[in-house]
Amino acid sequence: MSGRGVRPEFQVLGFPSRAELVRRLPRLLVGIVCLGIGISLMVQARLGLSPWDVLHQGISEQTGLEFGTVVIVLGLAILPFWVPLGQRFGIGTVINVLTVGVVVNLTIHALPVTNALVPRWGYLLGGILVIGFGTGLYIGAGLGPGPRDGLMTGIAAKGPRLWIVRTCIELTVLCVGWILGGDVGIGTLLFAFGIGPLAHYFLARLHLGVGGLDPDPDAAYGE
Repeated sequence: MSGRGVRPEFQVLGFPSRAELVRRLPRLLVGIVCLGIGISLMVQARLGLSPWDVLHQGISEQTGLEFGTVVIVLGLAILPFWVPLGQRFGIGTVINVLTVGVVVNLTIHALPVTNALVPRWGYLLGGILVIGFGTGLYIGAGLGPGPRDGLMTGIAAKGPRLWIVRTCIELTVLCVGWILGGDVGIGTLLFAFGIGPLAHYFLARLHLGVGGLDPDPDAAYGE
């Protein structure tokens, strides 16, 4: 994604040199692993999921597909909508689509299941924090956003404010996911209020500038 008005932290390095790829790819991969682990922590907390994950879980409940498999399939289904938006794909986009769901499937069953409230709250809060950190790493690598973030920023690039686009998309997927049986709870509310500030904090500090552009740590994420 490029163009006037696009904040530096959302710039995509479409054709990175070998040196740039070596510099950026580790951040991307660690970020994606963090996303998968964070999602798994929130699932096992059973206190409510992020809006997109409510949808993923709802589809999983209705189809019998594993949670992570739904993440992959839905990500692939979203990508064609990028074309009319003029959103730029990157190597990070492809890696994100194909691997976040795999990490979720591998880690979700490895986490100990507990009914005790304190460990479940630990899972929830830890999951939100890890997702925020992972978001800063993978978007900050500048190799391309994931399908869901790219849909959001692609629409926002056409004129609407980013926070309005994000709110509309996430309310829609939340409602559909809830109808399908996804887990809505206090964790959903905490994620909604917490992920923006966390993503802003980590993205502004972990982003690797593209084309000489650097992020402003004081710019409001989601404006």
